[in-house]
Amino acid sequence: MKKIILLIAIAIIPFTNYAQSSIFDKFEDMDDVTTVVVTKEAFKMLAKFKSGGEEGAEYFDMIKGLNSFRVFTTDNSDIADQMGNVVTKYLKSEKLTELMRVKEKDTKVKIYIRSGKDDDHVSELLMYVSGIEKYNNEIKAESVILSLTGDIDLNKISKLTEAHIPNSGIKVKKQ
Repeated sequence: MKKIILLIAIAIIPFTNYAQSSIFDKFEDMDDVTTVVVTKEAFKMLAKFKSGGEEGAEYFDMIKGLNSFRVFTTDNSDIADQMGNVVTKYLKSEKLTELMRVKEKDTKVKIYIRSGKDDDHVSELLMYVSGIEKYNNEIKAESVILSLTGDIDLNKISKLTEAHIPNSGIKVKKQ
């Protein structure tokens, strides 16, 4: 009996990561949602193009460890509420750490990360934006979910950020 339970557990493990990352995919087929999805295969293909000098090589080295990039955006207030509920549910069930919160007027931005293999890596970055925007005096709810998964090296991001924002002071401190 223990062998059967162990066998079932081993068989289910590969699907757990898929199920976790696909919690937001239900928004992909909704009419009032704009979606961008970049898969691991696309990142692998992009990583093969090593042009652009040293900086270009660093970008491609960084992206080859990525698994997925998903962005879901809506101006539909009902779908925006659904997005908020799904994000809340996801955060309750997963071990993500809040990285930062920003509130400006009615717009809120929240960024979360999941720890990676060590202090210099994260395996997931989740950003959720919610708020009210005025377009031509018409109030519309807007929500954005951005999910980036894979082996994200903070040192590489820091190095590339410093290259584009001189004297930014943004550095990743090793502990």
